[in-house]
Amino acid sequence: MHKSLLVFAALTALLLPYSTASADPVETVVVSATRTEQPLEKTGASVSVISAEDISTQQTVVLSDILKEVPSLVVNRTGGIGQPTSISLRGAEQGQTVTLIDGVRINDPSDVSEGTVFGDVLANNIRRVEILRGPQSTLYGSDAIGGVIDIISRRGGDSPFALQASVEGGSFGTFHGNVAANGAAGEVEYGAAVNYFTNTGISAADSRNGNTETDGYRNYGATINLRLHLSDTVNADARGYYTNGHDRFDDNFPPPFFRVSDSAANNSNELKAGYLGLNGDFFAGKFRNRIAVIATSSARQFFDSAFSSLHLNFDAFGSAVRLEYQGTVDVDRDTQLTFGVETQESSFRSDSFSDFPPPITVTVASGHDRLTGYYVQAQETLFDRLTLTGGVRLDDDQQFGTHTSVKINGAWQVPDWDATLRANYGDGFKAPSLFQEFGPNNNPIAKLKPETAHGWEVGIDKSFWDDRARASLTWFERHTENQIDFQNCFTPADAPGCPQRLDVFGYYINLDRTHARGLEAVLNAKLTDTLAASLNYTNMSATNELTGKDLARRPHNLASAVITWLPMPGTTVGGSVTYQGSRFDDAGNFSRLTGNTTINLFGSYALTETWQLFGRIDNVFNDRTEQVLGYGVPGTGAFGGVRASF
Repeated sequence: MHKSLLVFAALTALLLPYSTASADPVETVVVSATRTEQPLEKTGASVSVISAEDISTQQTVVLSDILKEVPSLVVNRTGGIGQPTSISLRGAEQGQTVTLIDGVRINDPSDVSEGTVFGDVLANNIRRVEILRGPQSTLYGSDAIGGVIDIISRRGGDSPFALQASVEGGSFGTFHGNVAANGAAGEVEYGAAVNYFTNTGISAADSRNGNTETDGYRNYGATINLRLHLSDTVNADARGYYTNGHDRFDDNFPPPFFRVSDSAANNSNELKAGYLGLNGDFFAGKFRNRIAVIATSSARQFFDSAFSSLHLNFDAFGSAVRLEYQGTVDVDRDTQLTFGVETQESSFRSDSFSDFPPPITVTVASGHDRLTGYYVQAQETLFDRLTLTGGVRLDDDQQFGTHTSVKINGAWQVPDWDATLRANYGDGFKAPSLFQEFGPNNNPIAKLKPETAHGWEVGIDKSFWDDRARASLTWFERHTENQIDFQNCFTPADAPGCPQRLDVFGYYINLDRTHARGLEAVLNAKLTDTLAASLNYTNMSATNELTGKDLARRPHNLASAVITWLPMPGTTVGGSVTYQGSRFDDAGNFSRLTGNTTINLFGSYALTETWQLFGRIDNVFNDRTEQVLGYGVPGTGAFGGVRASF
């Protein structure tokens, strides 16, 4: 932690001398907190916004890299770019956060926890990302225990056609190309992009343990976002998202140390998603309606595991079809009502192939589920200062029955302090995944219950230095019950379902109760017209209430800082630092991981109004501390390229 404190002390000292000329405040408008456009200070929620400029300036390739700079958000990756990547938001589990791209859930229906395959989510034509923290099931239904990550792509513009293209290369055999276009022509607004990335990578198993084989990655994808204005009050949307990733990884666990080591294992992931929607605004825009059908399809294949290199070892296919309606009524200037209904049919199939003992055997698992939710939310602003929001949701699941969620937000703007006081309470729940319900490790004696959560937070946002700086302080807590865990049957166990699940070593059960609490501190400052800084720090505790032990890979301390300097027109220079404190790699708290600090430098130079050179150095001081036990971390890497805008 001492490294992080030294960096923060230096950056804070840098902030103090610059209380110079005033700057006009810019109102931040967010969508994710209420599912309608609202000024952030009225929502009473904790929302972080990552802009397209942030992504471009820091030259982000994989979205999870810049998500590390969000308070309370932990990223764990088992090796280099493209390796399996999980996120934890405010201590929640993988799969307990909803991820959207242009309104489409990209959580994989065939994944063990129905989590997002974050290793394949590249920064492709993104306009902004909103990260909404805390339980959010009232508006977002199942999976929204940790929060919501809402990715919005670029669409429309001031001209009929604008083109952006970039190409870069560098360390670890990296090549990355991207082409994007957007514009508005007549009644059509559009945005589209294609993306290709490849590298030779590093050894997924830590090379410092004698592993020499590199594990490369390849990804290509596309996104499209169209709007057709049919009349002054009605328009239609068509959106699509596609990604195809292939990575080599290491999964071998030989005795006597049972450490991950080099192997020929590799897998592929494909995700296709589409959205068709119709929007209608009536009564002078006071009654807004949206109806949409959304479909996703995923396919995963896994080859050459340590246990069999003769054939395909495992495949999984998932699909979801979702129908949504949302209505919003502006009752008057200070009162808004939002309501809707959503229904989703999900299915999955997995095939496992084994040649131990011969001959080859095939195990097939499949299942489907339907979940329907109804929600209503009211927002009222009193005295032009106090905004109150309340909502309720009823979900009806084909497997576990009904569940009710509520949400209450309050935000009080205090002009004399140039501050906003806020508080909220919210429920979250997560339906058991299809794999947990119908896979080979399903519970043989009882149906799984949904995981449920109850969370609250209080906070203050305050501006300083004539609105050049804004600070936020938030305290949060969340209790989660009926959390699903794996009942181990490797050794003789008293668990009642073990006799039926010995052949697959165990089964899923509602076992855990967890508790997360913490303090988030954020400071954003425009120090001068050419110098800006952002800092955040999180102190968090996430524990299993049954054992009293820390949840795996949840550091008590997180911190990040970004400084950007514009020394001359068309030139940008900056750096970022991210810190993760020590934590345990396992639920039993036997294996401790030490803290790690990553410092990156970046810069760009405009050759002309059209062409720009850019470059960066990642992990400047070559911190290769393992973030997941046994898995490597890329060392220092240098990258450079050129961008063009037409």
